[in-house]
Amino acid sequence: MGVEIRESPVSAEAFAEMEAFVHDYLAASVESEDDGGRMRWYPWHSAEYRFNHILNVVELAEEIAEAEGANVDVTRVAALFHDIAKLEVDQDLHAEEGARVAREYLTSHGDYPASFVDEVCAAVRDHSYQGELTDLSLETQCLIEADLLDKVGANGTALMLLRMGYESRTHIDAAEMVGRVLERGVDARERVCSDTAESICHRRLKRVKWFKEWLESEVADVEPEEAPEPPGRSD
Repeated sequence: MGVEIRESPVSAEAFAEMEAFVHDYLAASVESEDDGGRMRWYPWHSAEYRFNHILNVVELAEEIAEAEGANVDVTRVAALFHDIAKLEVDQDLHAEEGARVAREYLTSHGDYPASFVDEVCAAVRDHSYQGELTDLSLETQCLIEADLLDKVGANGTALMLLRMGYESRTHIDAAEMVGRVLERGVDARERVCSDTAESICHRRLKRVKWFKEWLESEVADVEPEEAPEPPGRSD
């Protein structure tokens, strides 16, 4: 069940200030590194990419939370902070560190209910959980589903094609790389549990499958491969 807060504790102005804080925190994380930031030479590990990913997850998480009856404020604030420490600590520590930063921010900026702060920080801390999503709060489920879905669809495809250049691949490999996005999407489909996330995943997988088939039909040296089937839905 979501946290029961009758009125939104986060105004539009307060949320905009949080966004600015997260943006500046990510930029500072990169600037503080002597080598230019962890894996900065990969664009999707830059401050710019990470902030864009966070905004995508905020939007998706809010959509899922609204449809599934989760506390939208808890979900969207947790989404905003979920990867704030991604560029300054190791992967297996970033969720816990992000929760610490979120708590420090929320307790020093405004008068948020303790229950609200606890729920936000729990969602940030648990967003890398690899077990069953039903083990977690509804708000954390929405955040994890959104995080998974941002890597599927047009955005995930564009990033995978961008990666080709950094791996010195040619366009002949494009269908194979897009196939990886499909595989990731099928894996995501197996993890999400809400009807809303399943529907979003289904739509995105259909687009990726169509694009892969388009590549295979137009690039002469590409041998069509059997693509993973998208979720079996009738809509």
